[in-house]
Amino acid sequence: MSSRIDGDKSGQVPSKARRFLSGPRPESVPPLVGTACTVVGLLDIAAGVFPRFRHSRVHALAEVLPGAMSPVAAALAISAGVLLLLLAHGLKRRKRRAWRAAVVLLPAGAVAQFTYRHSILGVLIAAAILGLLLRHQSEFDALPDPRSRWKALANFVLMSAGSIGLGLVIVNSHPHRLVGDPSIADQLTHVVYGLVGVEGPVDYAGRVSWTVGYSLGALGMLTALTTVYLAFRPEHPAARLTPADETHLRDLLAKHGGRDSLGHFALRRDKAVVFSPSGKAAVTYRVVSGVMLASGDPIGDVEAWPGAIERFMEEARAHSWTPAVMGCSETGGEVWTRETGLDALELGDEAIVDVADFSLSGRAMRNVRQMVKRIERNGYTTKVRRVSELTPEELAAVRGASEAWRGTDTERGFSMALGRVGDPGDGDCVIATAHRVEEGDTSPFGDLKAIQHFVPWGRDGMSLELMRRDRAADPGMNELLIVAALAAAPGLKIERVSLNFAMFRSALARGEKIGAGPVLRIWRGLLVFLSRWFQIESLYKFNAKFQPRWEPRFVVFRTTRDLPRIGFAAMQAEGFVTLAMPRLLGRLRPARQPRPCQHPAARGGADGPAAARTAVPAKEREVQAA
Repeated sequence: MSSRIDGDKSGQVPSKARRFLSGPRPESVPPLVGTACTVVGLLDIAAGVFPRFRHSRVHALAEVLPGAMSPVAAALAISAGVLLLLLAHGLKRRKRRAWRAAVVLLPAGAVAQFTYRHSILGVLIAAAILGLLLRHQSEFDALPDPRSRWKALANFVLMSAGSIGLGLVIVNSHPHRLVGDPSIADQLTHVVYGLVGVEGPVDYAGRVSWTVGYSLGALGMLTALTTVYLAFRPEHPAARLTPADETHLRDLLAKHGGRDSLGHFALRRDKAVVFSPSGKAAVTYRVVSGVMLASGDPIGDVEAWPGAIERFMEEARAHSWTPAVMGCSETGGEVWTRETGLDALELGDEAIVDVADFSLSGRAMRNVRQMVKRIERNGYTTKVRRVSELTPEELAAVRGASEAWRGTDTERGFSMALGRVGDPGDGDCVIATAHRVEEGDTSPFGDLKAIQHFVPWGRDGMSLELMRRDRAADPGMNELLIVAALAAAPGLKIERVSLNFAMFRSALARGEKIGAGPVLRIWRGLLVFLSRWFQIESLYKFNAKFQPRWEPRFVVFRTTRDLPRIGFAAMQAEGFVTLAMPRLLGRLRPARQPRPCQHPAARGGADGPAAARTAVPAKEREVQAA
């Protein structure tokens, strides 16, 4: 007679017991193993660095973990701990290379456990983690991130800084064994010497000198090995927009560019692209800190959007990137959430001015009207032209002034910035310039005082991309040029103009009204405080001067816990946060021609021929702002 568990009438094992016996779900193994490696790595480092840790209750657990062999093996414990910490993030992201390294490191730690301490429990723990890795190896299939050998220098700088910091902790972790009273300079010298295997000026009683020396030598060797590996491994270039991709995108924009005001920004050449299987739609993106960041709506036929979105998600899964979309429209957000199961959150509003309805008359426009008239009386004039109408000298002056007046070390902008002015393929873009002739003016750009650059938005619209002005010019240059551009728009056959994007515009607008609740007032107060650095409130108020209509824009994300990471990646992409090498080192980097990403998922659609976009020459239009 067969026995039954818990009175199960069918004789079957209960579902909870079956789940326990079958182990963790496959999709939960990567974060589980990554977390385990993080804990083990930290305990290994603590066991190798701190003498008192060896006599604590926690060390009773640490001694049986892979790598924490014994006090005489402190150097190996530290090395194993650092390696496990380096591998943990890659394991959580399902990286294949991290899996291979962990499969090699865990048996090595287990063998060391048994050889030095005869620890059966340590071997069993290593075997358990290794068993999970081998059983669920199909979960660790993510391709490596785009990389270059230049990252070897970044690794050397970061690892050296970390090794020096950890080395100072090691040197000071034996205060009762120190001989004399070494200064901070002596301690730092001892660490630097120890990283390269040379005895330093600090001395210890007993065998502590050997422990410290081997530990510092292990850190130095680890820094050298990881740097050499990064320097000599095969290079995988970062994805870039190829000429064929750009041609295909221009063809799609010529047919469907009027749907989204951010469409032309897909032509940024620091983006990559995936096409739908039919080639009728595309999604452009950039990978920043492990986030696959798209901007705006997909390009092309709406009916083909799902195919391009599917290719985008396949690419994100292939590399274990976090998918996100910044600044898509309401229609785009609905398609993204329906096709992918992602979530959407309103990010802000885009200010759009209908040219036919714009007028400087009326009380609402009094401030703008008075400012424009005052600037005109000071002798400023404006010109609004297509880029193709500028002479080479004028174009060179515009480019030089744009670079000189930028005001920051890095070019800012991603979702609503093109990143270039006067490219041969951008002849349809519009340049608005402000001029003033002054006696004794020594500016290298002549009478040029301010610039605004607009990109096409379909056949009857344009979107503001760039605003730059001479800091010595009178205030109000931006208002002057926007009014001039709107006045010249009918002659350019422009019916709608997209201005700046105002983040959290609705919260700012509702929070300043009578009857706003306490939560909304607190949220508005926080936004006003952050505006000291990010121009949140000032940009909203500037846009509101022109009485636009507001179109909401959304951020699309996978889970709420991804939002901080997506926000940080977006700030990097927009240029507010820079994690690059110092400018002096950056100038030493040799120039290379960008090469396309070779991953199969990135080459989504066929590259069809694009219709030639030629600008019709026209005589210069000089507009005196009304």
